[in-house]
Amino acid sequence: MKKISIVTGCYNEEDNVKLLYEKISAQMSQYKNKYEWELIYIDNCSTDNTVNILKDIASADKKVKIIVNSRNFGHIRSPHYAILNAYGDAVIFMVSDLQDPPELLPELIKKWENGYKIVLAQKNVSEESKFMFTIRRIFYGLLKNIVDDNTEQIKQFTGFGLYDKQVVDVFRTIDDPYPYFRGLISEVGFEKAIVKFTQPTRKRGRTKNNFYTLYDMAMLGIVKHSKVPLRAATITGFILSVISVMIAFFYLVYKLIFWSSFEVGIAPLIIGLFTFASFQLFVLGLVGEYVGAIYTRVDKKPLVIEKERINF
Repeated sequence: MKKISIVTGCYNEEDNVKLLYEKISAQMSQYKNKYEWELIYIDNCSTDNTVNILKDIASADKKVKIIVNSRNFGHIRSPHYAILNAYGDAVIFMVSDLQDPPELLPELIKKWENGYKIVLAQKNVSEESKFMFTIRRIFYGLLKNIVDDNTEQIKQFTGFGLYDKQVVDVFRTIDDPYPYFRGLISEVGFEKAIVKFTQPTRKRGRTKNNFYTLYDMAMLGIVKHSKVPLRAATITGFILSVISVMIAFFYLVYKLIFWSSFEVGIAPLIIGLFTFASFQLFVLGLVGEYVGAIYTRVDKKPLVIEKERINF
């Protein structure tokens, strides 16, 4: 009998983890004579009662497995590590705040049964704030336009989906201590199925996303999959240099012709100084992002260090 592994990451989700378990159990009960299944929680060193609640669930149901991290390893490394530790014939990843609806599981499994190795859940409508949804849409559009390889970046895709064992085996061969999971999905290939859904708002608890985590994810997607920003900065710098030389030559000629009456003032100097200084700082920060990505790649730190695991 084939096995389906369901993986979810959590951090301070004491209000949601039990309800998520109940909803997943209700959906998977229809497959009790067809598939084995397991639910793997990876806890990112929660400071509330999340781990104790998970241990109570795991003691009553051995299908529930828990990995507790020794510290908070972030929203990128921890979920990826959990996926690599899932050995089902299919692995389903979803978040634990119930914004990835468990009611979508049968549809994901059906697509997998039809032969798709990757089934992606795409939120075509979201009940979150229109501002945030618009910002995300702009980012996905930007990323799609600047990727410089043949990979297709999926819009409004957060990682929620089903991945065949063959796909997860490929992930295990990729040695990347800080992976951009959404980009890896495009890089590994395989025929994909898209399941669209309406993303509900968070009903319980507080979101752990903030400006930094969203910025981190956005920059990771760009530096992992595109050299266009670096090349655009180089081209822009070259164009500004040419313009500067032309302006300097113009002022030289102007000064020679109108030697005694030449008065431009200090305003052009200040404007030029701040323009070039801001451009240089922007380019320096951009290069720093790429250097940081390289350093992380060669640093070879583990994705996660476990404190304990239960029911494995």
